[in-house]
Amino acid sequence: MELEPYLAPREFIDSGDSGVQEFAGKVTSAAGDDVSRAVKLYYAVRDGILYDPYYGGEARRYFRASDCLRAKRGFCIPKAALLAAGARCLGIPARVAFADVRNHLSTKKLLELMGGDVFIWHSLTELYLEGRWVKATPAFNLSLCQRFGVHPLEFDGRRDSLFHEYDQAGRKHMEYLRERGHYADVPYESILADLRKAYPRWMKLISENQDGAFASEA
Repeated sequence: MELEPYLAPREFIDSGDSGVQEFAGKVTSAAGDDVSRAVKLYYAVRDGILYDPYYGGEARRYFRASDCLRAKRGFCIPKAALLAAGARCLGIPARVAFADVRNHLSTKKLLELMGGDVFIWHSLTELYLEGRWVKATPAFNLSLCQRFGVHPLEFDGRRDSLFHEYDQAGRKHMEYLRERGHYADVPYESILADLRKAYPRWMKLISENQDGAFASEA
């Protein structure tokens, strides 16, 4: 298997960025092997970067790992890119993967902006560990999960970390509807074209001026 494409710096998975390199090295300094480093990096991205579906827009920076790190918030795509970029800094092959999901637990405001409960191009990260690809989903930070009553996603570096079907109260939480494959970098042009068609209100209204109040809507 050719792994070089999943180790090289890219435009959005910009593992050549000095900030990303410093972040990856710092949060994994006490880890002794690739699995341990991947796990520490996962939790640093999951909880250190707030999930914020209102922080975004059409600009390329909203999809880039290093910009997500500097902002300390972002939606699922830049968070997955950041996990992948950090892994590449550590010499761990990494790529981003995508799927369409039905989110049964959102907020009234977000559902109105999205026009429904199907979220296309949801992103996760795939890490090459111990000779195989393992899925990791760093989107929802712990404090957000606690507010929404959703099981936080754990990651041990060996088993896939994917959204739970049900929340803590037994209500439907997330359904995977369609897989969109994996990529060496974020397919920005394809994603943006589809988001413009599917979510015109969301794309128009979200911006860096949002106050990051998504958690307060729980």
